[in-house]
Amino acid sequence: MAETTDKELRELFAAANGNIEADVLAEMNSILRLHSIDAQELWYKWESYSIKMGSDDMKLNLDTARALKKDVQDTLERDNRTKSHGLNTNKRGGATPRNVSSNGDVFGILDGLSTPRPGASKINGSTKRKPLQTPSMSRIKAEPGSSPPTFKTPHKPGEEGTATVAAFNERMNAGQTVELLNDQLAAPEPPIAPYGEPRIKLVANSDIKKLSYKTMAMKSSEASEILDDRIDEFMGLVQEHHKLDDSAFGSAASKSINELVAVGRVASDSSEGRLNASSLVLETSRRMGGGLRIPLKMDSVPGFQFFPGQIVALKGINTSGEDFRVSEILEIPLLKAAASTPAGLEAHVQRLKGGPDAMDDDSEPTPLNILLGAGPYTTDDNLDFEPLHALCSQAADSYADALILTGPFLDTDHPLIASGDFDLPEEAMTEPDTVTMSTVFKYLISPVFNQLVGSNPHITIILVPSVKDAISKHVSWPQEPFARKDLGLPKSVKIIGNPMTLSLNEINLGISSQDILSELRQEEVTGGKPKDAAVLARLPRYLIEQRNFFPLFPPANRETLPKTGTKSGIPAGAMIDTSYLKLGEIINVRPDLLIIPSALPPFAKVVESVLVVNPGYLSKRRAAGTYGKMTIYPASMTEDERNAGVMVSHKLFNRARVEIMRI
Repeated sequence: MAETTDKELRELFAAANGNIEADVLAEMNSILRLHSIDAQELWYKWESYSIKMGSDDMKLNLDTARALKKDVQDTLERDNRTKSHGLNTNKRGGATPRNVSSNGDVFGILDGLSTPRPGASKINGSTKRKPLQTPSMSRIKAEPGSSPPTFKTPHKPGEEGTATVAAFNERMNAGQTVELLNDQLAAPEPPIAPYGEPRIKLVANSDIKKLSYKTMAMKSSEASEILDDRIDEFMGLVQEHHKLDDSAFGSAASKSINELVAVGRVASDSSEGRLNASSLVLETSRRMGGGLRIPLKMDSVPGFQFFPGQIVALKGINTSGEDFRVSEILEIPLLKAAASTPAGLEAHVQRLKGGPDAMDDDSEPTPLNILLGAGPYTTDDNLDFEPLHALCSQAADSYADALILTGPFLDTDHPLIASGDFDLPEEAMTEPDTVTMSTVFKYLISPVFNQLVGSNPHITIILVPSVKDAISKHVSWPQEPFARKDLGLPKSVKIIGNPMTLSLNEINLGISSQDILSELRQEEVTGGKPKDAAVLARLPRYLIEQRNFFPLFPPANRETLPKTGTKSGIPAGAMIDTSYLKLGEIINVRPDLLIIPSALPPFAKVVESVLVVNPGYLSKRRAAGTYGKMTIYPASMTEDERNAGVMVSHKLFNRARVEIMRI
């Protein structure tokens, strides 16, 4: 058990220190024992402590480990004092319960009302309401695209409970490369002028219209059928891949003396608590096993890696009728790799040279320059969106071909958005009664996109919504694009669904703003020697093997996710609509590029020939974050491939230089 804990600590804290010393490891184990927490929770506390100290690259050594231990202890004592104080105040008799919203008035800005704040003056026993005031912002007017915003929204750094937020213009190591993939590929110099026409052809491979379903109308029967059909679908895939007869399959829940193959969904025997090796059960389909669940015994398997909701094919036997003893885990077949015709690839290469007018040009095509960013886009103490301005400045200065941004843009977990206590520019308040969150987006976010397009007219800007976006009426995942009406966005901005599969020229791109990697990391269980020892390679593989952008079921309890800066501190969660999970599937082929933003350490890795990128968050709420920069060289073909007339694999992972950089 101690070896397992030490291994998990080394794996989790590898980003903070490549090799943990024995005395540091002993100190970390001491924290685990004293506070009865697991290694994952300790890692979250380390991340929180690092951000609070304003350091993005704090090293884990004996001094910082002891400082962390003291911080955890101080936090515990402070919480205990708060609880004790709350118990004493609740002993008063005759007090009338009050209905107080823990999150503040999220919709106060929609109806022109403002929420009473702590410390507001009272007249005749009632709280004086402060009328909604407009932000006094006049930033981004006629400024060049690379200029930082001059307007600063009011914030209250001295409020009780407000953590220290590092000023964006005082951030350390701006522009530093955190991770680099394919460093053998050169980073070309940016062009001296913007391109004369767009160099990216955008095609949607998913049906966006299907994402516009009616939310909050899920029926248990529909959800059950979707989950059941997924098991039967995978059974067909396994049968075809392994060339098995129908007689080879059976129900893991039925008593038998013969070994069989059972396909089902991994689940836990308890609705509470984290999945572990002792609580593993296999949920069968109604067609094969009557929907029954049977405990799994994994003693004969050298290694496994499971998570709730994972569809697996297991070979084993159930002689007692009480459990299914697994002898082998069968491989789930992968989707085929993305490919194009030689003529199609040649057309995209020509586009990089400047289009049809450059047919006689023998010059080498210029690589694509794509920037990736993920929300939140501003720190918790203001709505200045300085990180977003800085990223758009990079896109303007380097004449980027594409800027891909995932939400949230107006984050419901942002303290100011949640409370509605912020200002708007004067020009937004011509009609205060009609102010909505779209107005907030139009005056706080849209101007930076208009500036960018003014500097780089043919850039392609892609926005992906999040279930935490305050401007989106569609709060379930899978999620339709938010309406662009009244947002004041330029035509170059394309709003897509969440998740979505696109083609950028020949590149097959899969993208989702949902942080599935963090939830998988929290919920997975491994045993023995798992197939992938590296966690950051293992997690994306789940998505590729399961052919889904969110294969976890049920989602992690939102109360176990990292706390936010709002009054309740509880994040929005996954908001999964089970009836429409098929809209979250990866369709037809494995993507060339998979963009999955996550709170986990940012990375760029090649997994099963798929280039997986987590650019990190542009703002870490209390400090500046990271973004991704991709340099994609044109596809190349041999003469045999060109003349054979067969489909040619894109092999993006060989010709894409990916940099994860501090903003």
